[in-house]
Amino acid sequence: MASRILKFDVYDKSKKDLINEIDKYNKVHIISGNPEVLTNGLNNEKLFKNFTSENSIIIPDGIGTIVSSKIVGQPVEEKIAGIELMDELLKKYEKEGKSVYLLGAVQSTLEECILKIKNKYPKINIAGSHNGFFKLNDCMDIVEDIKNSGAHALFVAMGCPRQEIFISDNMDKLPCKVYMGVGGSFDVFAGKVQRAPKWMINMGLEWLYRVSKEPYRIKRLGVIPKFIIKVIKEKNSIKNSI
Repeated sequence: MASRILKFDVYDKSKKDLINEIDKYNKVHIISGNPEVLTNGLNNEKLFKNFTSENSIIIPDGIGTIVSSKIVGQPVEEKIAGIELMDELLKKYEKEGKSVYLLGAVQSTLEECILKIKNKYPKINIAGSHNGFFKLNDCMDIVEDIKNSGAHALFVAMGCPRQEIFISDNMDKLPCKVYMGVGGSFDVFAGKVQRAPKWMINMGLEWLYRVSKEPYRIKRLGVIPKFIIKVIKEKNSIKNSI
């Protein structure tokens, strides 16, 4: 039920299967496993421990991860975009009456995100929220607010690796069942950022669209070929050792 990429087990089934799988966990951290996030996991001992724990699921979010799964001979069934999974979970939790907490983005974007989510899912219970501007080493008031909210799921939109560090630091302190870092998803829900056209998403070209709209992102693309090269080198190393 996983594609082994470097030192990580990446979920290799469908998004529909994943949603059913999440329910089996008492507590789970869903990690959007694109090359940037996984590289941070390799370079940070705390994140590596969290990413490889039995309470974590790494989803194949990113063309670099999809390509890598094919290189290692364990292709994933489909790409699972973090924002699409978040949307599916919101739909599910609205039906089930389960509450969510939203943490991240600037205050105005967060408020607009909440408004748009409530417009789309009128019965959703947003138990609490807080913007993403605070110190990670001085945020016990926020942790207490999340705890007191009684939220079933916590969505954190503070970018990598900040959101993953927050979850890793506080997952054991909180009663939430589902934890997920969702990057810029609040901006998309709020209408501040547009996703690529469907045909580009289907062709694995969403990264190109995002760079065309936000040229500063081009510097971050360098992690993709480096990640793939690392995967190839490890595969060859294993092959030569046999």
